[in-house]
Amino acid sequence: MRRFPFRKFASRGKQGAIFDESAKKDDEVFRTAVGDLNQNEEILQTEKITFSVTFVDGNNPFQAVQEACELMNQGILALVSSIGCTSAGSLQSLADAMHIPHLFIQRSTAGTPRSGCGLTRSNRNDDYTLSVRPPVYLNEVILRVVTEYAWQKFIIFYDSEYDIRGIQEFLDKVSQQGMDVALQKVENNINKMITTLFDTMRIEELNRYRDTLRRAILVMNPATAKSFISEVVETNLVAFDCHWIIINEEINDVDVQELVRRSIGRLTIIRQTFPVPQNISQRCFRGNHRISSTLCDPKDPFAQNMEISNLYIYDTVLLLANAFHKKLEDRKWHSMASLSCIRKNSKPWQGGRSMLETIKKGGVSGLTGELEFGENGGNPNVHFEILGTNYGEELGRGVRKLGCWNPVTGLNGSLTDKKLENNMRGVVLRVVTVLEEPFVMVSENVLGKPKKYQGFSIDVLDALSNYLGFNYEIYVAPDHKYGSPQEDGTWNGLVGELVFKRADIGISALTITPDRENVVDFTTRYMDYSVGVLLRRAEKTVDMFACLAPFDLSLWACIAGTVLLVGLLVYLLNWLNPPRLQMGSMASTTLYNSMWFVYGSFVQQGGEVPYTTLATRMMMGAWWLFALIVISSYTANLAAFLTITRIESSIQSLQDLSKQTDIPYGTVLDSAVYEHVRMKGLNPFERDSMYSQMWRMINRSNGSENNVLESQAGIQKVKYGNYAFVWDAAVLEYVAINDPDCSFYTIGNTIADRGYGIALQHGSPYRDVFSQRILELQQSGDMDILKHKWWPKNGQCDLYSSVDTKQKGGALDIKSFAGVFCILAAGIVLSCFIAMLETWWSKRKGSRVPSKEDDKEIDLEHLHRRVNSLCTDDDSPHKQFSTSSIDLTPLDIDTLPTRQALEQISDFRNTHITTTTFIPEQIQTLSRTLSAKAASGFAFGNVPEHRTGPFRHRAPNGGFFRSPIKTMSSIPYQPTPTLGLNLGNDPDRGTSI
Repeated sequence: MRRFPFRKFASRGKQGAIFDESAKKDDEVFRTAVGDLNQNEEILQTEKITFSVTFVDGNNPFQAVQEACELMNQGILALVSSIGCTSAGSLQSLADAMHIPHLFIQRSTAGTPRSGCGLTRSNRNDDYTLSVRPPVYLNEVILRVVTEYAWQKFIIFYDSEYDIRGIQEFLDKVSQQGMDVALQKVENNINKMITTLFDTMRIEELNRYRDTLRRAILVMNPATAKSFISEVVETNLVAFDCHWIIINEEINDVDVQELVRRSIGRLTIIRQTFPVPQNISQRCFRGNHRISSTLCDPKDPFAQNMEISNLYIYDTVLLLANAFHKKLEDRKWHSMASLSCIRKNSKPWQGGRSMLETIKKGGVSGLTGELEFGENGGNPNVHFEILGTNYGEELGRGVRKLGCWNPVTGLNGSLTDKKLENNMRGVVLRVVTVLEEPFVMVSENVLGKPKKYQGFSIDVLDALSNYLGFNYEIYVAPDHKYGSPQEDGTWNGLVGELVFKRADIGISALTITPDRENVVDFTTRYMDYSVGVLLRRAEKTVDMFACLAPFDLSLWACIAGTVLLVGLLVYLLNWLNPPRLQMGSMASTTLYNSMWFVYGSFVQQGGEVPYTTLATRMMMGAWWLFALIVISSYTANLAAFLTITRIESSIQSLQDLSKQTDIPYGTVLDSAVYEHVRMKGLNPFERDSMYSQMWRMINRSNGSENNVLESQAGIQKVKYGNYAFVWDAAVLEYVAINDPDCSFYTIGNTIADRGYGIALQHGSPYRDVFSQRILELQQSGDMDILKHKWWPKNGQCDLYSSVDTKQKGGALDIKSFAGVFCILAAGIVLSCFIAMLETWWSKRKGSRVPSKEDDKEIDLEHLHRRVNSLCTDDDSPHKQFSTSSIDLTPLDIDTLPTRQALEQISDFRNTHITTTTFIPEQIQTLSRTLSAKAASGFAFGNVPEHRTGPFRHRAPNGGFFRSPIKTMSSIPYQPTPTLGLNLGNDPDRGTSI
């Protein structure tokens, strides 16, 4: 078949193009596409495509219309535009009026995500504008992804070039679902914007802002997204637990790698994707058309930096070339007329409808895949790719494809935002702490090596580390404080290290408070917390007479008076009714002996009982029973007093502490306990006045008088002064248990209103994992085992007793018996003094009467007078006796030793002995001589008539008698017949000397 020389009708198909003046690359791709097609003889054969390109301000619709009229005046088959929505509407109206097919490629400034242009589509056939790029599906894609991630709170950042009305539909739907969504515009000067945030926000607001940044959607061009991510990461506004979504059709592979490199945490990237041939050799071929390698080779720098609008421009030129070729083959050609859109009577192009239908019915496979149009004049073919990374902060972490989305099938893939799993191996956490016994203590400090720590909190951290598999590096907060808000809104101490992202975890005796929870996150409590007070036990005072403690002073006075009274009564009873003493009894019934006997029986030392009368025995029986009861009671009480000191403190509760002022008390300045007491004390609605009283004491001199800077200073102040330290009950209990002197005891609240927790950065992903493991440790009982390691139930000291004793019994010390030794020492000293006094008195009296024998003397003159007074018989041959005589009864004679024994006693060899016996009146004979039995036992002889010096002999009763007679005469002994009377056993006989 012969072909018509199309040149005589229209040898060249001319295309007009209007590009935004900032889209220089669109012009390059357009020219490349025309060049590729003009070289492809299979499509156009001998025909060529001509074009005319003009650039306009995308925000100036009048200029766009004017330039379009100039192109129409030149004669064009179709108008290709790559501009924004502002001028697109004007070009649509012009194309509809002039019946010129208008292929509109929507583009946004500097790669900002597109918003719907809102082009009006009429139901008539006079709509000549075709949207080459698919509709904006950002609302549908974002909603689907956020729903899959189950986000309930997030923030949307958009750049200054983006029209926020483009996601209005999305905002309406999430609002209906109850999601909390915030919007924030990112200024061009991002650094200034971040600085303004830090300058204008308080620390609480800034931390809430950080919490919001944990989940964010970025709707901005790739360049702005890179800068914004870098700024927020460098300023610690986000941590590696954040999850951000970046959505933009204009994100290429280079942008993806750069965004991942700059970000931390999890990153999800949503971009438009196009199909790529599996066969590498076919990447630059689309059917019978070969594409320039600069556009199809992914390694080519120009291809890597192409925008999506560039791809659609190439495919548009290819589509128009195919439509032009079909019109030539069908011989349905209408010559291009020079159209003038300025004149009022201008007529539209007659072939416009036919050309439009040819374009709409045609379709090509190009760089963007299948390019075709639906009934509404739009391109339905669009695919979104969803890429994602895992949580982490390491550079170069991998990116993988999570799923894809298209308007027909929806989401294909799983986007569940899984929490951190138990496997944290390889993760190294930086832990900040504060030294506080027994939670965190230094166990080893070797020069040149890292310090090693131990304690209850360290044991909990090790349990988490062993289970989850992470490692940690620990350091002490620079200011050794837990942390409190400062005047400028910042935090110091341990909490401040977490706020400024210098540490990942904070652990010590850290309590969970509302203020702290505003700036950091806490795990569930791993130990209950309550406020306690540390006090010093009442010390034992050295009482030298502690042995007298079992009885009151008045009772001792009564006992002493009773001893004197009973001794006096015994003496009086014996004086009124003298007892009959048996032969050989050495006792005497004097007042002194009566007192001594009563005292001896009271102290249970026994003694001879010389009292034989019934009244005296009744008295002594009652006295012994009284003594038994008193001594038994004393012994039982003494045992208790020697083992337990009954000194009780008057402070046994916080109420007692608040009501007294003798013992000052305080806590650590600006600590959680300090703030707790302050808030309770200043709260006018607090029913209990205890805290207001405590606050007045603690806040003396603005808190500087009774408070300390560290807990150890408070403990030392209690030990060495009159002070009570208000602090964490767990810490104080450990101190009291492990004190070597057991000098402390604690009081406190039994109700735990708070607890100890592990602090983490605000929004940390480890919070839920740690909390779950802590609950497992508590449920399994492992947490109790760790507690008993540091707070044993059977410690050496009693925590709650104010007495200075240990729970385990111990040996009695010298202090317990000091009084007994003092009494013994006093008795010894008094005895020595009396002995010295007696010696002095004896020497003083002995100096008046010289004596050769100083050991014994007998008052024989007294004996002589006594014997002469008893001898009343005038016929007696021995009426007068010498002074050296002794009068004995026969009873005494019977007890005398034999002759051989008496000869060995020098005291009686020079003494004549005469017995005087008192015989009852019925017996008429009075014997003045010894009995035959007695006489046979002695040897009598003459003694010297005269002796110089006094005689000192011991009388038979053991007493000392001194005779003042210097000249002694012997009394001869003459035996007399025995009367036959048995007088030896008569108890009424008396003997006088």
